[in-house]
Amino acid sequence: MKNVIDSFVSLGHWPSAGSFGFNTDILATNPINLSIVLGVLIYFGKGVLNDLLDNRKQRILNTIRNSEELRKGAIEQLERARARLRKVEMEADEYRMNGYSEIEREKQNLINATSNSLEQLENYKNETLQFEQQRAINQVRQRVFQQALQGALGTLNSCLNSELHFRTIRANIGILGAMQEITD
Repeated sequence: MKNVIDSFVSLGHWPSAGSFGFNTDILATNPINLSIVLGVLIYFGKGVLNDLLDNRKQRILNTIRNSEELRKGAIEQLERARARLRKVEMEADEYRMNGYSEIEREKQNLINATSNSLEQLENYKNETLQFEQQRAINQVRQRVFQQALQGALGTLNSCLNSELHFRTIRANIGILGAMQEITD
């Protein structure tokens, strides 16, 4: 390791008489070397740097254009979505209003149908009551008639003898025969 350090130190002490070598005086060589290096870099690197910057500029511009196109597309999609939303909201309001009116109409129809059913039931009830009342009246009449007939038969049987009975039968047969002749 000591040999390597010695070789660098000996490089700094080369004789300067007509030979190429390193100048180890930092203050004298740095600005000159830096200006030479910068000049060479600027001269040769200017084209490369311009190309790199132009490529970067084109990529940035392309990205901006793409972003603008995407933004315009997104705005168009947003407008279409808003228009579709307005349309759907209008349809929903229409369905809601139609639904409410349909519900009201169905409610009114149900009320009317129930009212009609109640009216029919009332009519059936009244008819049934009248029928049952008429049937009860007919049954009472029939019983009264049977009782009257039995009472009359009982009275007739007790009052009539057989000859009076035969005369009554002949008179009734004669009346029936006369009625038959009239109808023929």
